Formats: sequence, C-alpha cells, structure tokens
Amino acid sequence: MLKVGVIGTGGIFKGAHLPGWLSHKEVEVVAFCDAFRASAEAAAKDFPDAKVYDDYRELIADPSIDIVGISTPNLYHSEIAIAALQSGKHVFCEKPDAVNPQEAQKMADVAKASGKLLMTMRNNRFSEEAKFAKRVIGQGQLGDLYMGSCGWIRRRGIPGRGGWFTTKELSGGGPLIDLGVHMIDMAMWLNGNPKPVSVTGTTYRKFADRPDASGRIPEGTFDVEDLAAGFIRFDNGASLQIEFSWASNVAEEQKFLEWRGTEGGFSLINDKLRIFTESEGTLIDQQPHFPEADIPQHTANIRHFIECVLGRETPTITPEHGVDMIKILSAIYESAELGREIRLDGN
Repeated sequence: MLKVGVIGTGGIFKGAHLPGWLSHKEVEVVAFCDAFRASAEAAAKDFPDAKVYDDYRELIADPSIDIVGISTPNLYHSEIAIAALQSGKHVFCEKPDAVNPQEAQKMADVAKASGKLLMTMRNNRFSEEAKFAKRVIGQGQLGDLYMGSCGWIRRRGIPGRGGWFTTKELSGGGPLIDLGVHMIDMAMWLNGNPKPVSVTGTTYRKFADRPDASGRIPEGTFDVEDLAAGFIRFDNGASLQIEFSWASNVAEEQKFLEWRGTEGGFSLINDKLRIFTESEGTLIDQQPHFPEADIPQHTANIRHFIECVLGRETPTITPEHGVDMIKILSAIYESAELGREIRLDGN
C-alpha cells in the first residue's frame, strides 16, 4: 500500500487530486498539510487516522510516506517538490511545474539524482479525444504536422481577483501560465514533444481595474496579464500560434487546438474532435464519437502516475517536458516585455 501525504488542500486538491488518490485501491492518503491549518483539518475530517500539518517540512520528514502530492500556489511547487524528492519521496505536482525555468530545471535535476518519480499534472492528454488523435497521428494518417494553433479564451473568467491567481509573485503570471500549460502541452505532445527554438509574444492587462473583472477581493492585487498571445517555433520545423485570456470581448469561452499535416489535419474545439483528410481526390471530414469516459482526466493522470510508481507503466509525462514548457512561458513574457523574438536554442 502506497502512503500519500498531500500539501495544499484548496479547491484544485478537493476537485481534482483527491478523487484521483481515492480511485486507486493500492493508495492510502495518510497526511494533510496546508498553510491554513483549518483547511487541512477540514480535508482530513473523513480520514480519522490521518495526520494534519501546517508546515510541509514536517510532513515530508515522515519516513512512512511514499508519495507527496502538491497542490499549492504556483510559487511553492518547486520548493516543496525538491525538498520531497531529496527526502526520498515520489512527487506528483499540480501544474505549472515552476514559475521560472531555473526552478523547473532544478526539479528535473533533483528527480534524476534521487531516482524518484516526478510528474506534473497534464490531464488534457488523457481525454478520449486527445488519445484518439494521438493514435491517428502515430499511424501517420496526417503526415508531418507543420502548422498549428491552440488557445483558451474566456469572455469573463478571471479566477479571483486579489487572490494568488492574480498576484504575480505567487502565480508567476496570468492566463498564459494558468491556461497555457494545458493547451501548449497537448499540442506539443501530439506532435512528438519537439524542442522549442524561439518564441514571440505579447501580453495585455485591460480588465484588471474594471468593475466586471470578477473577484473575491475587488481591491486586491492584480499585476498579471489578462490576455497573452504568441508564436512558437520548434526544432522539427513546426510552428504554433497561441492565445490565452481570462477576459476578452469574444462571443463565448472556447478551448481550441489544431494541427495541419501534409496528409490531413484535425481540430479539437471545446472537446469536439474533427479530422480532415482526402481520399481519391475527395475531401473527407470525420467527427469521431466517444462514449463518456469511465474516469475524469485528472483521475486518469494520477492513476498513471501511481502505476508508474508501482513499475507497471512507463511515464509519458517527464520532468524534461516541464522544463521545456516553463522555458516557453518565461520567454513569451520576456518577449512581451522587450518587444522582440526570444531564442531558446542559444543561436
């Protein structure tokens, strides 16, 4: 039985992480930690034998714990992950991996040195639509993927003005680091995880001071962007346009991803997959239909992590993927600030 200690017991833990841990019969949640002890106590109320902490160092010092789950504000991901790995724990962390490339690289280096598994949430890879598209691409049906776009744009959807999401010191940024991780990762994974070569980006902060910028602390901090857009080049010759917003004047919220290949293409818009090919001189559109998933994507991601810890599966999400992701996000912010392209390959 694998024993799990969780650090950070807020909304994402309760809604996404806890169901994943509870879904696996070879896992037992034995400790809860949160800087706000009352939150940890509330999370532990249905676990009478669990320990409760308000200092993560005490939790990771427990030699009986095999796995540490992290669902804190972004700033603390790398600090806690590194400490847990050095204490001999496997680590599953909420996205993003870290708030800057240096911290992401430290996480990857420590994971390698420790021999323990480090995995960060990439739940969108586990949707039925994404897995089907991955199989189609892997079979060569779309040829070489060379031009793509992805994004997640909201009409109004700022996650709590004045909280840690809108405070750059704690979050590392706005919708780019919040929503961008999901869609950029899925785009890169579907195209074989190419290495980023360069990025160009721009960011805007237009809704922070408006009365319709939703938030629980209207007078609180809002020093991150509410929209980011950019362009990424990869070492396989492919390129990707991106756009992410918490608030903008569009018709409706939309998540989207597309790749165009030499033999076909696809679009994944609001979780609806369409594939575009040609046969005998005739253009063909396909729209696969999928049964409702047996388990939520977040749960599937955590179960994959557990199976990897148990040695029954090989990790499909690696610390190196996280390093490349944070390099991209950081470079987009740098490009927006400097007004020029940022190279990531040293040239």
